[in-house]
Amino acid sequence: MTAPAGVRLRPMRWWDVDPVLALERELFPEDAWTPGMFWSELAGCGGPAPMRRYTVAEAPDGSIAGWTGLAFAGESADVQTVAVAPRRQAAGLGTLLLRDLLTAAADLGCREVFLEVRTDNHRARRLYERHGFEPMGLRRGYYQPGNHDALVMRRDHTRPLPPPPGPRAPDAGGTPAPSVPTDREA
Repeated sequence: MTAPAGVRLRPMRWWDVDPVLALERELFPEDAWTPGMFWSELAGCGGPAPMRRYTVAEAPDGSIAGWTGLAFAGESADVQTVAVAPRRQAAGLGTLLLRDLLTAAADLGCREVFLEVRTDNHRARRLYERHGFEPMGLRRGYYQPGNHDALVMRRDHTRPLPPPPGPRAPDAGGTPAPSVPTDREA
């Protein structure tokens, strides 16, 4: 799948934390991650046995367009976050980021991938369902301080990924129809 509008994916680095935090607060004002949470997650990306993988989508102007995080151990992985900057949503970037994350899980030998998504985030849920995630439970009050419930989803990662989406059909005005953006999970 081609990156939308020249966006390139690369590993998240320490210098990305501040711009990611600014977007994090904009996207998730009620339950944004703290600097310490990001630093802790990035610490798990290095060393001889990394347990985390964080990726940013960098726009041609150098700004952060989105990011993902994956925790893994053995044959299981857990989606930590998938986020797309507001002005970059509805352009296929969420799909690109999710597919990159799932490809990484396969490369790591993961046979199952889990995630949590707010029950009221219907757009993200549809994206995950299109990529083979199935509901498996509910975590009441998981997202704090708003006390929002989380739907736990699982993907049997022994099954291949669905084919990438093809070109989107133009709407009546000739503009490509929007794709479904994603939202942060855990």
